[in-house]
Amino acid sequence: MNRLHVVLGLIVSSNHKILISKRKKHLFQGCLWEFPGGKVEAGESSVDGLIRELKEELTISVIDPTPFMEFDFDYPEKQIFMDVWMVKKFSGNVTSNEDQDIVWVPIDELTSYKFPAANDRILENIKML
Repeated sequence: MNRLHVVLGLIVSSNHKILISKRKKHLFQGCLWEFPGGKVEAGESSVDGLIRELKEELTISVIDPTPFMEFDFDYPEKQIFMDVWMVKKFSGNVTSNEDQDIVWVPIDELTSYKFPAANDRILENIKML
């Protein structure tokens, strides 16, 4: 099995809330909440993948993202390389282009949402923000 390179954006608002979106029911880990992002395409850098994915999903243009963390996570069905970026600046209005539910959540309330297991390490590290 090939490891899938996934890039995620921790999009932080000026009032310290983080944007999350709900996965479509038919997708792997469907109906769980996630940080916006997606697969990095062949030949694409992580930051370019992040910029492309957030533009496609949310209609925003990312400005100056910074690396947050990266790690491998293995599900029985998939092996994933999680590449997580902090996004504190962007232009445009956040809009769900993929018809997913999106919500801004205070950092200390993120654990009340159900995320895929791969996100547990991210949620632990977000607490330190």
